[in-house]
Amino acid sequence: MNYENLLISIEENIAVVTINRPTKLNALNKETISDLSKALKVLGKNNDVRVIIITGIGEKAFVAGADISEFANYTIIEGAQLAAEGQESLFDYIENLKKPVIAAVNGFALGGGLELAMACHFRIASDNAKMGLPEVSLGLIPGYGGTQRLPQLVGKGRAMEMIMTAGMITAEEAIQYGLVNHVVSQTELLSFTKTIAQKIIKNAPFAIGKAIKAINANFADGKNGFDTEIKSFGKCFGTQDFKEGTTAFLEKRKAEFTGK
Repeated sequence: MNYENLLISIEENIAVVTINRPTKLNALNKETISDLSKALKVLGKNNDVRVIIITGIGEKAFVAGADISEFANYTIIEGAQLAAEGQESLFDYIENLKKPVIAAVNGFALGGGLELAMACHFRIASDNAKMGLPEVSLGLIPGYGGTQRLPQLVGKGRAMEMIMTAGMITAEEAIQYGLVNHVVSQTELLSFTKTIAQKIIKNAPFAIGKAIKAINANFADGKNGFDTEIKSFGKCFGTQDFKEGTTAFLEKRKAEFTGK
């Protein structure tokens, strides 16, 4: 897979997708969003990939926002279309991907960058990370799901303050808020994230995908999360992974899951 603004490596069932626009602090432009969308669809179908990690090149930024120059002259219709297409093709796609996607937040995660991190299933930050949604300082609001996902993660009051002040929070504040799960040094970030990915890989892929679906259902309008959980729980009983997991438990050995 060759993409203009991405570096992709696959090793030991872990795919690392690195956004590679160092001169722009990895800002999201249309091309990068398109590349990410295409790459994640390919990785989602790759049976050798069990966990995906998204990060940014260098030590300064995960993604320092959107590329403002691309939409500075947009009309109302064009602005709405920009948000709708981005949400559908990338941000919502990541959230609903049945394979775990972890954001390794190295440095600035602002605007669309924080929205990208929040679309991932969870986040790990370097100790120099700074996060925020500064859109109102540009006369905009977050348009890639920020007004929806931030309150889910940090609560309504904190989200209101972060969005309305357009301010940044530190990595330590982010962990206090529940926005990130762990904070580690810049040098440890990728290795630490891979360690967590390896723990995930030991478990049943089909079950993980169903767990993601059931958890997401609790936050989706018009869906009953408990009902989704019941149906997903039942479907697990029809898998080879369930038979392998229970047999391995009874035989007191480690299970070897295939995702079937």
